[in-house]
Amino acid sequence: MTKDERIFQQRKACLAYAKEQGNISEACRVFDISRTTFYEWQAKAERYGLDALWPRQRRRPTQPNAMAPWEVHRILAEAIAHPTKGARRLLDDLAEHGVHRSASGVQKVLRRHGLATRAQRVAALAHVTAVADGQVAEEVAERVTGFCHYAPFPGDVVAFDAFYVGKLKGVGKVWQLTAVDHCTRWTIAELFIDDHTAATAAAFLELVVERFAELDVDVTGILTDRGPEFIGRDFQDKAAELDLEHTLTPPASPNHNAVAESIQGLILDEFYRPTFHRQFITDVGWLNRQLQAHLDRFNTKRRNHGDYMRGRRPIDVLEFKLDQLEDLTTVEDRAA
Repeated sequence: MTKDERIFQQRKACLAYAKEQGNISEACRVFDISRTTFYEWQAKAERYGLDALWPRQRRRPTQPNAMAPWEVHRILAEAIAHPTKGARRLLDDLAEHGVHRSASGVQKVLRRHGLATRAQRVAALAHVTAVADGQVAEEVAERVTGFCHYAPFPGDVVAFDAFYVGKLKGVGKVWQLTAVDHCTRWTIAELFIDDHTAATAAAFLELVVERFAELDVDVTGILTDRGPEFIGRDFQDKAAELDLEHTLTPPASPNHNAVAESIQGLILDEFYRPTFHRQFITDVGWLNRQLQAHLDRFNTKRRNHGDYMRGRRPIDVLEFKLDQLEDLTTVEDRAA
């Protein structure tokens, strides 16, 4: 249970206890809150429903001197490429790539991403090596870092993951297969009933490649965990048929697929929980249509205020990166 879920359950339980006892003062004493706080919760619940008791997500303020996402990625890449160098020694390497920041600013970035110490950076490099060619020492394999793979352009790395939605009465177990482009955070997902086998994942992979092609994006690399649906023969054969470079995360390292994991967490919080609170679902086709509408809003309208997106929408990053690719192609043609 997440922190937000615990807070929501506590608030709901407090209102239920006050109603059961018929004594607001007693409920405030038991749950250790003020009467003012209780009346605020009660007013929200009566006006907007129990979903209004969920904690509000606070957006990080935008600072005028905030680092651009590409600067952060360059700092992380240089720190992992040269793990024995500290923040001060990294400044010269970063300056060669157009990043002109102070040692304290670089160190803050490293600390936020779990790379503040030499040991953490060496462990991160070992994990990258493990993902690339399977070479990893036993003691390093037991460590966990917060490293996420960086993709400079759309389609370079598309992360796949399976998500168990739940068991719907009269329908059966419902699974969601998700694909997220690391560069743009563009997300594609589909629902499946009682079936998330390698054959299903292979069909979903082909669908994902087709949908990205409609966006003028050529998928060249995919990232998955070691679930049976992704290491099965059908999925492996389909990846080879589509000429895709398939990277597997190290065992017991879900943080290496953190982009897909975090997007699925957003879908759970912003789509499934409100939907299942509003009505009783018996039609998975209807649920899938609602999911597609939600993903359309996510990809084209919802602004993401995380460290990477900084208020941008997936479509904003997609259009910017496609323009970059077009400019690079033009330069290469002129050079040729």
